[in-house]
Amino acid sequence: MSQPPSVLIVEPSADEREVLRTVLARRGLQIWEAAEVEQGLALAREHHPDVIVLDAEAQRADEVEARYGAASAGQRSSLIVLGRVGRDCAIAASQTIAKPYHFAPLVHKIEQLAAKAA
Repeated sequence: MSQPPSVLIVEPSADEREVLRTVLARRGLQIWEAAEVEQGLALAREHHPDVIVLDAEAQRADEVEARYGAASAGQRSSLIVLGRVGRDCAIAASQTIAKPYHFAPLVHKIEQLAAKAA
């Protein structure tokens, strides 16, 4: 039996993590979550999620993205960045979603990227 697509949520807001975790788990996705970047990096190294949802406003998105790419060890996760990313940022996100955002389009995008990985 194959594993369901997986998502890592790196978001400092416990409320936002809970909403995403609940909605995505009900759709059959495997979820890991972290409140801080370092914890998220450890989870990315350990589990190699199919999709990473990263709050960019808590950290410098370009630096964090490079570290997540290195942590995925050859298995590239799709990256969704929440927040503003500057024009000079070298981030290679699959999708950037400005804040404030609506959960329905975000969940839809996560499902699309997870389906591609399956």
